[in-house]
Amino acid sequence: MQLIPPRFLFRVSHPCRFVPDIPDDEEELFHLPEACRLDNFAEVDGKENFADVRIAWNDSGLAFEVEVRGKEHLPIGDASKPRFSDGLSLWIDTRGARTSHRASRFCHQFHALPTGGGPDRDEPVVVQQKIHRATQDAPLAPEGLIAFRSRRTATGYRLALFLPSEALTGYDPEQNPRLGLFYLVRDSERGEQSLTTATDLPYAEDPTLWAVLELVK
Repeated sequence: MQLIPPRFLFRVSHPCRFVPDIPDDEEELFHLPEACRLDNFAEVDGKENFADVRIAWNDSGLAFEVEVRGKEHLPIGDASKPRFSDGLSLWIDTRGARTSHRASRFCHQFHALPTGGGPDRDEPVVVQQKIHRATQDAPLAPEGLIAFRSRRTATGYRLALFLPSEALTGYDPEQNPRLGLFYLVRDSERGEQSLTTATDLPYAEDPTLWAVLELVK
């Protein structure tokens, strides 16, 4: 029986490309270039990705773009239960120290759902939550601060999310260009796709399990 996931045997520093004009139009989905794709090395664990995940940065914040393919049914979501909904979950440490098993006030948790918001639970929505067992909670971003768009495709959906610096306590690319990052794309049909370790580890509360994201120009 395999006790340690193969991807946990090595640590990767992922480059995050600089893209100055994001978001360029709040009414449209932005399109990050191929160089912004985040490789999670899923083949090391014998897995196949179903989502294309891209990330970029500028002085104003972090941009994420996700396309989920291969679906036959509409995504399922509930803003009151984001960890059990289809969509993208993010854990970000703006200081990237990753020396403690408990989150600090620089650690953030966001969930971007293609559906599950609004009175009928059929609208795209972003949910920010506190991190379990954190020594100190990061402030919650004011409503409407985070730019988020979702669009259905022939075989799935696309998400475009921009987290401004005001929503990321401690975000300072010049003084702290190395961040901690973990993502999980969850889908009721396709399963789960994560950035680093297998999802049976306590990634949602332990920053030492997150990967390194290096902001580069």
